[in-house]
Amino acid sequence: MRCPAKFVWLILWTVCVAEDCREPPPRKETEIVSGSWTEQTYPEGTQATYKCRPGYRTLGSIVMVCKDGKWVSLHPSRICRKKPCGHPGDTSFGSFHLAVGTQFEYGAKVVYTCDEGYQMLGEINFRECDTNGWTNNIPLCEGISCTPPNILNGYPIISKEIYKANERVQYKCSAGFEYSERGETICTASGWAPVPSCVEITCDPPHIPNGFYTPESNRYRTGDRITYHCKEGFYPEIQGNVARCTGNHWSPAPRCTLKPCSRPVIKHGRLYYDYSGYFPANVGQYFYYYCDHNFVTPSRRSGDYLTCKRNGWSAEVPCLRQCIFDYLEHGHNSYSAKKYLQGETVRVQCYPGYSLPDNQDTLLCTENGWSPPPKCILVKTCAKSDIEIENGFFSENIFTYPLNKQTQYKCKPGYVTADGATSGLITCLQSGWSARPVCIKSCDAPVPENARIKSDGTWFKLNDTVDYECQQGFESRNGDTAGSIVCGEDGWSDKPACYERECITPGIKSYLDAEPKHNKFKVGGVLKFHCRERRVMLGADSVQCYHFGWSPNLPTCKAGQVKSCAPPPQLLNGEVKETQKGEYQHSEVVEYVCNPRFLMKGSHKIQCVDGEWTTLPVCIEEERTCGDIPDLDHGYVRHSAPPYHHGDSVEFGCNASFSLVGPRSITCISGKWTQLPQCFATDKLKKCKASKIFASEGNLLDKTEFDHNTNQSYKCRGKSESKYSVCINGVWDPRVSCKEVVYN
Repeated sequence: MRCPAKFVWLILWTVCVAEDCREPPPRKETEIVSGSWTEQTYPEGTQATYKCRPGYRTLGSIVMVCKDGKWVSLHPSRICRKKPCGHPGDTSFGSFHLAVGTQFEYGAKVVYTCDEGYQMLGEINFRECDTNGWTNNIPLCEGISCTPPNILNGYPIISKEIYKANERVQYKCSAGFEYSERGETICTASGWAPVPSCVEITCDPPHIPNGFYTPESNRYRTGDRITYHCKEGFYPEIQGNVARCTGNHWSPAPRCTLKPCSRPVIKHGRLYYDYSGYFPANVGQYFYYYCDHNFVTPSRRSGDYLTCKRNGWSAEVPCLRQCIFDYLEHGHNSYSAKKYLQGETVRVQCYPGYSLPDNQDTLLCTENGWSPPPKCILVKTCAKSDIEIENGFFSENIFTYPLNKQTQYKCKPGYVTADGATSGLITCLQSGWSARPVCIKSCDAPVPENARIKSDGTWFKLNDTVDYECQQGFESRNGDTAGSIVCGEDGWSDKPACYERECITPGIKSYLDAEPKHNKFKVGGVLKFHCRERRVMLGADSVQCYHFGWSPNLPTCKAGQVKSCAPPPQLLNGEVKETQKGEYQHSEVVEYVCNPRFLMKGSHKIQCVDGEWTTLPVCIEEERTCGDIPDLDHGYVRHSAPPYHHGDSVEFGCNASFSLVGPRSITCISGKWTQLPQCFATDKLKKCKASKIFASEGNLLDKTEFDHNTNQSYKCRGKSESKYSVCINGVWDPRVSCKEVVYN
């Protein structure tokens, strides 16, 4: 059978065509493939040569070939094995062991140790098998030795220059010191162990019940001494009261023991018998004693028993003086003599004109007898005729006064004593009357009208001056806002009174209408204007009444067109408050502000009037600052620090249980502070009485009083708008009123 040629070729291709390797030669743990292998496939028969990694070796080449799509080794027995390093070397007086690995080959580690009594020179005690052989040098061992130990406050018993390992040295401590652990030390590789040391021998502070000692310290050295004392009734256990620190203990031990009473010393008395062998006595023992002439026991007998108790002898004062009161010279006497014990008193009464010394009326029985002696002496007297009271008089109908007697005098109306009282006291002394009574001309504190007195005094002497200042919106008859009055023979020189300011209605041109139509206006009143005949107003459309008169100037009226104004002029040390425009219409207003620390003189606003701006204000540099903030009784200042410039304000607060009356802050104006508020005790604040005007408010008919700080509204009859007033410490502010604010 014959086959076609194409068919035979196809069979041969299928059987004979080789398969490529689809990945580079494999990576191995101990071998590295040579060359670059970056292709996707490698044809049949491609060879890859490997070399050993550092620390490894092989005999012959290691080759892998691509065969049937896989990489296979040409010589499977050829592999990389660890390189041997040989023996690491022995060291004298030491040995080694394998710490890493089981043979002396790459990666192995041997560790050396020295024999007992030897130590290694240097800190490296190992060698490692590396690519180039063993690392490090063979460690060396030398014999352990120690130099003589340096013992602070001690010394070796036997000393030499060098000590071998494990040799022991015994040592002693200097006087006053002892071993910290034991009295010997051993030479080791790390030095002497334990470290020889001598610690100072000290005594702890002693504990002495029922006693105390000096000097006190946290510790005491050998030889230090203390002196101790026992409480009353206790005594040192042995003779003496000094103890010495002899090393860890006190000698003799300081102790206080309860001991019997020593032989008593009886002032103004003695023991009935000698009792020589009985002292010191035990607690509970008692002994008979007797007192000298004029002295008795506390039980008022001539003799009694003294008893020894834990706190000493039972009778602290065994013998007391006995005084007999049977006669008082120049005084009243009793019918029989009486006996008094030391410390007791008796009240006596002398004849008129007589007294005991220093005006006393009692006698005291003392250890030395009566004090003062029972004798009344003639006393000093004072007569009314000895003294004259100018502008005053005595209030009693007595003419002669004994020593130390007081009498009252009074001043005539309009006069007071030097301390401001209407009456005073003078005393009869050994040298005469105590002081010359004085009545001086005085004035009571004035009662101002619409003003405030700038003084806290309640009375004033002749020629004293008192300043006052008017309330806001008030002035004196001569136009001042402050003044002063003088205390004279006939009282105050003037009455401090202030009156509401007012303005006379100005002359008004015929082309102007003004509203409202009144002849007078109070401060704050406003007058409004309108132009007639369709004229255009030049100037402000209203003026206001101030304490200095009307402001601003009255307007005028112009017939025809009015001009606009260019941008407002620049103000030196100031600026326009709002954003400026290129053109301003007639009657438009701009406002200026001054730079910090500058004061504005003149109106802070100017107006465009028919093409011209009204007068520009001036910013003047501030010259004066305000001084210290005035003190507020029962109050304090909140967060402030000097200096205080013009316009600076400080705020006040009151202490607990006090309430603020007046403005909460004061302001520095041209070097002076505005009026200070006051702090009143909250429970002392006055209430305000209900005004009859409130009757128009139906819900208030049954309320008669209002608390401080109450803000109350009310309406006047025939008026729709409400008015408001605040109760300030018993006074309505502003005053409740339904009167017109202008005069007809």
